[in-house]
Amino acid sequence: MNFLPLIESKRAGQPLSTGQLRQVVCAYTTGDIPDYQMAAMLMAIYFRGLNAAETRALTLAMRDSGDLLKFPKDKRPLVDKHSTGGVGDKVSLPLAPLLACLGFRVPMISGRGLGITGGTLDKLDSIPGFKTILPAKRIIDIVQRVGCVICGQTDRMVPADRKLYALRDVTGTVPSIPLIVASILSKKLAENLDALVLDVKFGSAAFMQTKQQARALARAMVALGNECGVNTRALLTNMDAPLGRAAGNWLEIKEAVACLENNTPSDLRELVVTSAAHLLLQTKKSKSPAAARRRAEECLASGAPRKKWDEMLTAQGADLAAFRRKLKRDQTAPAALELKATRAGTISRCDARIIGEVIRDLGGGRLMKDSVIDPEVGMDRLAKPGERVERGSVLARVHGKDRGQVRAAIARLKKAFEISPTGTKALPLVLEIIR
Repeated sequence: MNFLPLIESKRAGQPLSTGQLRQVVCAYTTGDIPDYQMAAMLMAIYFRGLNAAETRALTLAMRDSGDLLKFPKDKRPLVDKHSTGGVGDKVSLPLAPLLACLGFRVPMISGRGLGITGGTLDKLDSIPGFKTILPAKRIIDIVQRVGCVICGQTDRMVPADRKLYALRDVTGTVPSIPLIVASILSKKLAENLDALVLDVKFGSAAFMQTKQQARALARAMVALGNECGVNTRALLTNMDAPLGRAAGNWLEIKEAVACLENNTPSDLRELVVTSAAHLLLQTKKSKSPAAARRRAEECLASGAPRKKWDEMLTAQGADLAAFRRKLKRDQTAPAALELKATRAGTISRCDARIIGEVIRDLGGGRLMKDSVIDPEVGMDRLAKPGERVERGSVLARVHGKDRGQVRAAIARLKKAFEISPTGTKALPLVLEIIR
């Protein structure tokens, strides 16, 4: 196809028809449009945007670019959760087994890292033997038998998104509302869900920097999701500080397990329980917010989701013995050093953007489309805003390839923390619900 006129039309701010967008998605998926031309189209969309009809057409074209998951009839609702991405955001990991134990089926199709935010699949790759790429038949079998699966798209499932996802990451076109909507909902609509909860983040380390931008994105996704027959709502959450006390692929796996063992920071647990409670309400499995929250908390405390996690890992090929041995190790990276407070006070700032950039440069994220991820690098023992520290208290522990790399990272990391002599109140984690 002659793709240039379509690039020029969008560059000029002209709307593209449903047929044109379907043609573009099909041609790019089959390799008839080269990356450099699609990159130009993505940049045109970034600056000119897409209207509601174009966004819907792009989303459905991407969904229909491959196979859809078709589940047998079952009294357990099909549900999922998706986050727009944040530093230390590992909510999906403990949430999936929790939802399975609450009587849901969870076909969680996840992605890899974009920019400075970690990807769920990158985290899972740090588990010995765990397989994130499964054929559709296997995905359906695990969901029906275990109740949950966390994996990536198959080669035949939403292939357009897989290609565009990687290209956006290296062309500066990630924070575009219509492209984010299409990427997220094309995957979720391919799962044939009954209900979906979205975690839309804003702040220094989010793709949406302001609450207003996040609200616009949330409303666009909620409207389109419901229009397409999926009961959808969104949480607006703060991403000025990392979620939890660990950031980096393997370190976040460890913290996710700690959450399932009821030994985790309050912000991570809060978002896991809140997401589960909303899905209970959306599917009418609970009659009130208080009842839904109580049911989610009791289930998490029961220990059943921790056992379900191991069941899911086994079903996806993990070596449980090796995984348990790795969990017992205090560090798996070759070097680890602590950043300590130089004075007493209250943490008034823990900048998630700086932390995410440092982890990326340690090897924990992607600078280029084909960058190789080091799963062991990252940070843990992160001090949180609002916490009191003394001189010599640990602000963060940095894990890296060698001591020289870690020392350089710590020098940069000092700028991420501010300590106030007076108390500082931390902002609420969830600021708004979009229904």
